[in-house]
Amino acid sequence: MTIVRLFPIPIIFVSMEKQVILNTKHFELTLNRLCYQLIETHNDFSETVLIGLQPRGVNVVARLKSQLEAILGKEVVCGNLDITFYRDDFRRRERPIIPSVTNIDFVIENKNVVLVDDVLYTGRTIRSGLDALLAFGRPKKVELLTLIDRRFRRDLPIQADYIGKAVDTLISERVSVEWKEIEGEDKIVLYTPEANG
Repeated sequence: MTIVRLFPIPIIFVSMEKQVILNTKHFELTLNRLCYQLIETHNDFSETVLIGLQPRGVNVVARLKSQLEAILGKEVVCGNLDITFYRDDFRRRERPIIPSVTNIDFVIENKNVVLVDDVLYTGRTIRSGLDALLAFGRPKKVELLTLIDRRFRRDLPIQADYIGKAVDTLISERVSVEWKEIEGEDKIVLYTPEANG
């Protein structure tokens, strides 16, 4: 007599649908919480500046600036930093990367700098941002703020100081931060891109 052992076969459902990580309400609450965390550390921002990494970090900075100024009743100094020529994959791409605009018209020497990006994944964008930032001077301290922290996939030992939401994702998945001013609605979605061909 032959004994056949049957093992349950896991069934995996793959969906191409976008999964909402943060809806409009939670998006607003998350940005508000990040503002108060920044204020708790940096008080009135007299010694602190926010710098958004091009292209997607600038949208986060614009919204943070607006909300911080409404809370504090004073201007918060912000800038945008293009990292194109500091990327480690700059010469490895088939299509050239088109540079964005850097707008830092203030001194960062001995200032506290909060680098801002929308999604933290491998850490390579942030490393490029740090290299580009040092071309403008020597900050007293540099911190990192990100709306979404995609954990478990760092290529470099980089961690955020301020995190909107941490999510566990597969390598094949993508995170998209959508803005009311651009896409018509504030939300963050997780999706799997369809394979070409």
